[in-house]
Amino acid sequence: MIYYLHMLTDWFSPLRVFQYITFRAICAAATAFILSLALAPPLIARLRKMKYLQVQRKEEAPALHALHGIKKDTPTMGGLLIVGTVTVSTLLWAVPGNVLVGLTLATMLAMCAIGFRDDYAKITRCRSKGLSAFQKLVWQAAWSLVVVVFLLAVPETRESARRLMVPFVKFPVIVDMGWLGTTIFIVIVIVSASNAVNLTDGLDGLAIGCTSTVSLTYLVMAYVSGHAVFANYLQVPFVAGSGELAVFCGALLGASLGFLWYNCHPAVVFMGDTGSLAIGGAIAMVAIAINQELTLVIVGGVFVVEALSVIIQVISFQWRGKRVFAMAPLHHHFELKRWSETQVTIRFWILAIVCALMGMATLKLR
Repeated sequence: MIYYLHMLTDWFSPLRVFQYITFRAICAAATAFILSLALAPPLIARLRKMKYLQVQRKEEAPALHALHGIKKDTPTMGGLLIVGTVTVSTLLWAVPGNVLVGLTLATMLAMCAIGFRDDYAKITRCRSKGLSAFQKLVWQAAWSLVVVVFLLAVPETRESARRLMVPFVKFPVIVDMGWLGTTIFIVIVIVSASNAVNLTDGLDGLAIGCTSTVSLTYLVMAYVSGHAVFANYLQVPFVAGSGELAVFCGALLGASLGFLWYNCHPAVVFMGDTGSLAIGGAIAMVAIAINQELTLVIVGGVFVVEALSVIIQVISFQWRGKRVFAMAPLHHHFELKRWSETQVTIRFWILAIVCALMGMATLKLR
């Protein structure tokens, strides 16, 4: 909405800055950060009063409970703060009516609803399992199908949604994946990214810190993708209107830093599935919108490795009866190897920064 202030430049020329995506992305980040700092204390108090507190895995994982038992009474569902501040900031600073921004916000809210339902079930049942894995996958896939139908139905996104880009390659590897290939691909991207962030959210500040680096990277990528000159120079897919997603990524970056203020060790609030599923879905949607889906494997390398560690652990135990890691996801493995929680978190942050830089390099190395 604030974007329209640039129309008053004849009256006050400095207002022209509101038409620039870079300026509005910075403002969106600042707005989300300030809102997070201001709204977190009353939200945390409200969550505590309603007894929306973390449920520990005492029977399922006694070794983990020994390390994290002290976190039992920490409020959860803090993801509501992230989703709320991102939504408000984006609506304030992005151009109204942008199709890609609207779909990304909708995806974030849909995944947030799934996560909220899961968290609520855990709290009411007083156990660490809420929705079953199958139920979550069904709901995530269902929304992903809605996204596919929308992308293929809207003329502005129909062509870009069907093509498959690969990092370090200038031209589409597949120009048209067809409706079936597109559907399968997009469903996999959204469901995988959403659950990967969810699996990473196990230590204070871990997932939200990694989210910050991914958000900043995709802010740059979205801006380049929506800028015809830059996209042509770097030979990346130009997607009209995708530049506004930089504003969304800015809001997500600001909200992440604001949430990290309260989620750093020792955390006073957890995001829960309410936040992690929403963040993963939103990042996946940005990647899909700008044809940088596979780059997410590099940029979100920490998320990918965390998810792979769980897959490897499950397959190994079912087929060989042996575990590869002391515990999965991977961050718990290192905890049981006597790394402190702070060491694991900061070292994973470092890896996330390295992955982000590698992902950024794909813009030039083609």
